[in-house]
Amino acid sequence: MERVVRKIDVFDRTWQDQANCLGVDPDLFFPERGASTREAKEVCRGCVVRLECLEYALQNGEKFGIWGGMSERERRRIRRARALARRRGEIASA
Repeated sequence: MERVVRKIDVFDRTWQDQANCLGVDPDLFFPERGASTREAKEVCRGCVVRLECLEYALQNGEKFGIWGGMSERERRRIRRARALARRRGEIASA
């Protein structure tokens, strides 16, 4: 199965105009420590710009909140995996 990767311009934020969360109380996406993230993630679930939102958070090092349907812990895992893949690629090409 071929994986499709979309190139996302993190400086272009026009995607926000299409987001499901537009007009939703931002506090929903920044729950208190230990509080449920389920409602915020539900808003993100069917969003057409979820990947753009997630990539924005990853590229900008967002430390708090739900972005693209993922918590900071989930985004941290992605950043680590990407860093590891880059290191492996650098070693393989050396």
